[in-house]
Amino acid sequence: MAKPFFDLHATHNPHRWFLPLTRDVCVGKDPNLFMFGGVGLGSAIAAMERTCERPVIWATAQYLSFARPGSVVDLDVTIPVHGHNTTQARVVSHVGDKEILTVNAALGRRPGDISQCWRTMPAVARPEDSALVPPWDGQTDTVHVRIEMRTPPGPHSYGPLTGQIDPEGRVLVWLRFVEGQRIDASLLAVLADYMPSAMSAAMGRPLGGNSLDNTLRVRRIVETEWVLGDIHVTSLHNGFGYGEMDLYAEGGELMATASQSVILRVPSAGKGERGG
Repeated sequence: MAKPFFDLHATHNPHRWFLPLTRDVCVGKDPNLFMFGGVGLGSAIAAMERTCERPVIWATAQYLSFARPGSVVDLDVTIPVHGHNTTQARVVSHVGDKEILTVNAALGRRPGDISQCWRTMPAVARPEDSALVPPWDGQTDTVHVRIEMRTPPGPHSYGPLTGQIDPEGRVLVWLRFVEGQRIDASLLAVLADYMPSAMSAAMGRPLGGNSLDNTLRVRRIVETEWVLGDIHVTSLHNGFGYGEMDLYAEGGELMATASQSVILRVPSAGKGERGG
């Protein structure tokens, strides 16, 4: 069995968890590594699911500050409402008295036989027939080396930056966990944080960004090794970027949708960034 992607620990208090921050759950460049935003949301989802003993329906993170490797993130779960079928919960993740992010969520399931989906996975090449996208932060031990990214050939591939703006702002990428972790809601949250990486491809020039928020809506999780991210960068304006992402299993099942707002950063010459 693969080791957990992030090392979330229980405490004597069922509403408190803690996450030691190692370099392999962080992004950036030395000496400014910080916890990957998707790990922040994913660990909060895992803490809530384990505390509430219910699956997450949706979760949204507001990012407030950075947590650095070598520190320990404490996650405090609050449950304002626990109904027959649905729980409303909140997590505050902090290092000492410094709040890093806040996550609000609903968890649960309801009886019913209606299951329909109107979105379909685009026809794309298989992962093995898609081009490998190398990690872009220049590090060999951060979160990006633990997630393999491949881009299928075609008009929405994540290819070399040409300086041309993509007319649709759309990028398709295959993603998988190199160590073989089994996909769940917390790991879909990690993959959803690859949305900002598409801003460079959409604009045809190097761009970076830090997440302001990240929302994940979980439909149905199925067994899959690879996840196709269908990313739409919807707009860039006033120094901020906005985008959406559909996450499909290899067999075509829509597992979740995500959306995000990003602080847009234009890197200095020779220091290309692609989000994170």
